[in-house]
Amino acid sequence: MTRIILFNKPYGVLSQFTDKGSADSPRPTLSAFIDVPNVYAAGRLDKDSEGLLVLTDDGGLQARIAHPKHKMAKTYWVQVEGVPDAVSIAALRDGVSLKDGLTRPGKARAITEPESLWPRDPPVRFRKSVPDSWLEITITEGRNRQVRRMTAAVGFPTLRLIRAAVGDWSLDGLGCGEWREI
Repeated sequence: MTRIILFNKPYGVLSQFTDKGSADSPRPTLSAFIDVPNVYAAGRLDKDSEGLLVLTDDGGLQARIAHPKHKMAKTYWVQVEGVPDAVSIAALRDGVSLKDGLTRPGKARAITEPESLWPRDPPVRFRKSVPDSWLEITITEGRNRQVRRMTAAVGFPTLRLIRAAVGDWSLDGLGCGEWREI
């Protein structure tokens, strides 16, 4: 029977069970939160990104979730510096030209700060003179740091990035650092 675990990954945690970096300054990994043998992350979230990480013991399912050819939708809540206008949001929807090519069309819309949002440690830098706002962006590919590069390309750098959903799975009911098996 396939095991599937949904985990709300905190900021600063690596999307793996061991840290292959420096032994002098170990970084937090999934093993600090999940003690389930033989499950592995299906896809990754950067250390400085938060939110939904799906883990499974099924290699085929891992590939369907992570590989861009399967076009599984991934939805992000993105806090950006500034307030994007309709033209910028349309560009995010239509595809953004990045150094590695044009992104696939996706979905993008302005949202209010999510109600279920947990505080981030450390907090996002606050600047009185520069407003920030929230977007919801859904993509079906997963290039390295893609959402961050997309928002920067349209002039609104990402301050905080939270994956809210992968396919039909979502963060609903999961606090920061919590997981559940489905």
